[in-house]
Amino acid sequence: MTSFQESLRAYRGEGGSRDAFFAGVDGALAAERSPPARLMQILDEAHAASPLPPDIYAAIRRRIEHAARTRFDGEPGTAFEPGRDETRMRAAPDFPPPLPPRVTNTPSAGSDPSGATSGQATQVLADTDQVKGVGDTLNNRFVLEECLGIGGMGTVYKALDLRKLEASDRRPYVAIKVLNLQFRGNPKSLIALQREARKAQQLAHRNIVTVYDFDRDNSVVYLTMEYLSGQPLSKILRTPNFKGMPFAQVFPLFKGMATALAYAHERGFVHCDFKPANVFVTDASEVKVIDFGIARVIQRPEEESEATVFDPGSLGALTPAYASPEMLEHREPDPRDDIYALACITYELLTGKHPFDRVPATQAKSAGMKPQRPEQLGNKQWKALKAALAFEREARTPTVAQFLDEISEESPPAPKQSKKFRAGVPSVAVGALALVIIASAAYYVVAHKKSGNAPTAVAVAPALPTPTPMPTPEKPAITPAVPAAPAPTLTMAAVTPVLGSVPCSALVASVHDQTVDVQGFVSQQYGLTRLKDALGRVPGVKTTNFGVQTVADDKCDLLTVLGPYWTTNRQSGRPASVHTRSNQTRLTEGDPLIVELMTPAFDSYVTVDYFMLDGSVVHLLPNAHSRDNQAPPGYTATLGTMGDWVVGKPFGSEMIVLTVTPAPLFDALRPDSEAKSEYLREIDKRLAALAARYGRERVAVDIVQITTQPKK
Repeated sequence: MTSFQESLRAYRGEGGSRDAFFAGVDGALAAERSPPARLMQILDEAHAASPLPPDIYAAIRRRIEHAARTRFDGEPGTAFEPGRDETRMRAAPDFPPPLPPRVTNTPSAGSDPSGATSGQATQVLADTDQVKGVGDTLNNRFVLEECLGIGGMGTVYKALDLRKLEASDRRPYVAIKVLNLQFRGNPKSLIALQREARKAQQLAHRNIVTVYDFDRDNSVVYLTMEYLSGQPLSKILRTPNFKGMPFAQVFPLFKGMATALAYAHERGFVHCDFKPANVFVTDASEVKVIDFGIARVIQRPEEESEATVFDPGSLGALTPAYASPEMLEHREPDPRDDIYALACITYELLTGKHPFDRVPATQAKSAGMKPQRPEQLGNKQWKALKAALAFEREARTPTVAQFLDEISEESPPAPKQSKKFRAGVPSVAVGALALVIIASAAYYVVAHKKSGNAPTAVAVAPALPTPTPMPTPEKPAITPAVPAAPAPTLTMAAVTPVLGSVPCSALVASVHDQTVDVQGFVSQQYGLTRLKDALGRVPGVKTTNFGVQTVADDKCDLLTVLGPYWTTNRQSGRPASVHTRSNQTRLTEGDPLIVELMTPAFDSYVTVDYFMLDGSVVHLLPNAHSRDNQAPPGYTATLGTMGDWVVGKPFGSEMIVLTVTPAPLFDALRPDSEAKSEYLREIDKRLAALAARYGRERVAVDIVQITTQPKK
């Protein structure tokens, strides 16, 4: 029988079937007798060694929590068995473990969740409220709408605050961290979250996420904080083909992180789990440090620290790749622990690689590992970064402020002052003349005698050139030509990470000569100007050609779910396409909506959806009036020629989406119209399952944006 640990090693990413992988995990969990806390630890250790996709990681966590709830039989109440230290409850009715929603927008997507768990007893809670997911409501107030990621202490969700909605608040969303099962089982977990909320509320800084409060719903303990729109730094670092950024792009990110940490350190707090997943870059390019959840009060002899009463570090949440040797050795926290982590992240931003290949600091120190100097750093900057990466705390940069000052961009070296001629030569400032002198000076001439004697080398003093006359209008000065440096070669490898870092977008590009051509969609908030500036900084780019449309921010959720499939479709030559008749994208009230489409070169099922401005989606195909949506290879069709759909209110920018799949997208018809948020959640899960089963290339999406307007 395959163990749980072995089943995790079986994951092969795009090269294997997810269905088969999950079947192996479920079989291993059914036979596994280890405590849930140990299973969580095995999962996190495997994830740290070889990161799993966020949706896979979240799904396995939910399976472990479900197994903890359903594994044991017996009467209600507690039962103990020799060799086990957890409290067990009667099993719930047998049913398959639910698949969680696929992670799409992530402050912790691709992050390095905590690998350690407490050695204390883990209580397996009996009530069904212990596991919360998308669609659930906390305290009849917060509706969990989207899983944003997994962290060391909990799962973070985007949540709708119903009280804010009732008050017509323009920003009704909050982020909610729901404590993980193994932490809820720890009797200190509620204290941890209470302290986290209180400490984070003290850290009121523009580069630190705002924390509102903490609460509980039965056994579920959670924390509310501001909702951020953007992406975690971990996602930027793990963009395919990411090879690092120029220092000019790294420095604003570094400065945001550094000022946040310096502010916290000044108030006596060390983050203790600083890593890329805990750094969030908003759509406005503002850096926000999140999750001071295990920050501990710095020990000061003159103060009575709360850490002597409760130490949240005992919960064991740290990330080995970014933890200093002292943190791994469980020494008292120090600001220099955060400086080590900051240096690791900075090195990764510059080079695309971890300075010690993600090896824990204690092992890297024992192996004598040394980071290579990033090419774009000057001597002063490299010295500053090396000092911050020191394995010994005493040798490490003492403060973040000093690190920030030392790594700040160096000024170009000042030009050398030209010298004047010595005695016998007119005192003339040397400008262009210096180049002539250097080029013509001859210090040694070797004369070879043709007699029988050996050749004799005769030293001859250099002849002084005649000073060049001062320029006159009739005879302008001639400046020697300096050969131009060859232009850097433009490559897609340099363009791809830039496009991948753009929030709320779906973009594809091609390069030729010194030109990059870009197509797709980008948010109005980010804008075309900013996109052009970002691409203009790519080495080798001289010209940018755009076929990019801006979209309103309310389209970001659509692009998050469907954008990756649109990108794949475009990169493969757009085998699936959709457009309005005559490619007309501006329609007036009363105009018929006629859609033309083409399918790829394989049997497929066609879905056409109209995403309206009011937050609803209308299913043009299939629906109750037109159920048949199966298409042969390379099929073309026209929908709406009978006046099926006519443009009406509300007016503005809306989206028509073609989705082509190798099997029916849904087993049953959906209502002709439904809420966009609910539909996107369902289609996200379904597309992920189909791509895993049939291959990503068999799922194609095309999008056309139209603008509707009232009659004049």
